[in-house]
Amino acid sequence: MSVVLGTATPGGGFPVYGDAVAATLNEVDPALAVTTRNTKGSTENVPLLEAGALDLALVQGEVAHEALSGVGRPPATLKILAAMYSTPGMFVVRADAPARAIDDLRGRPVVFGARGSGLVILARYVLDGLGLDQTRDFTPIFLDRAGDGPAMVLDGRAAALWGGGIGWPGFTAVAGGPAGARFLVPGAAGIVKHAFLKTLTVPAGAYPGLGAPLTSVGSWSLILARSTLADDVAYRLARALHRGEAALAARLPQARETTAANTLAAAPRRELIHAGVLRYLEEIALT
Repeated sequence: MSVVLGTATPGGGFPVYGDAVAATLNEVDPALAVTTRNTKGSTENVPLLEAGALDLALVQGEVAHEALSGVGRPPATLKILAAMYSTPGMFVVRADAPARAIDDLRGRPVVFGARGSGLVILARYVLDGLGLDQTRDFTPIFLDRAGDGPAMVLDGRAAALWGGGIGWPGFTAVAGGPAGARFLVPGAAGIVKHAFLKTLTVPAGAYPGLGAPLTSVGSWSLILARSTLADDVAYRLARALHRGEAALAARLPQARETTAANTLAAAPRRELIHAGVLRYLEEIALT
């Protein structure tokens, strides 16, 4: 058996997470033979899944919402294998920068991420809820490689970097720079306009120098499966993920949110969860 998991461009959080998931699954159930594949990110992963070019893929919450709900396209027949982790969106600036709020970034060059990244879509929704627009109110920078963003903030080519999640590599890189970092978070106004967004908390210590928790807005990223993935394969993947929860969390701290319970809680609708996964959740009395 061979299972291919699509991630994103090098330097972002998805490849790091995908490698940790693959290593854990292969450790718990070696016969699954999970391998990872770099892609352009969430917006490419959805059509690759639909075409059957990937078995599984990491998809940021807003991209998953649009695909599964049929926003601007027919609803995708993809299924949820697991919840990845919550993605509270925010900006990071150097601690010696003058910006103290998101409004202070108006008209400034801001790195919004890799072109195919779901984080770019998250920014669009969050900013829209605040009455702002990526291209109208900022000088947006879109990357070919997610890993190129932090250096642009550190050397002054960009005023800020947009990102999300706990332990996200881009934020860690800026916060680890000589000046340190300051995080600018959106308020909850966006939730009123876009109800699928959630209030999420970034815990103290999630990044160097972050001494107090931050309240932000975002969504849950998901591991999605192609609709033709066999039930028994999805069952084994769900079982291996659940049995490997502690090992996965040890490999990558933000992956501690990848739990069977969170998969059930994060799914917009129960019927979107793969039938093989539901069978396993019923077996462990979670449904």
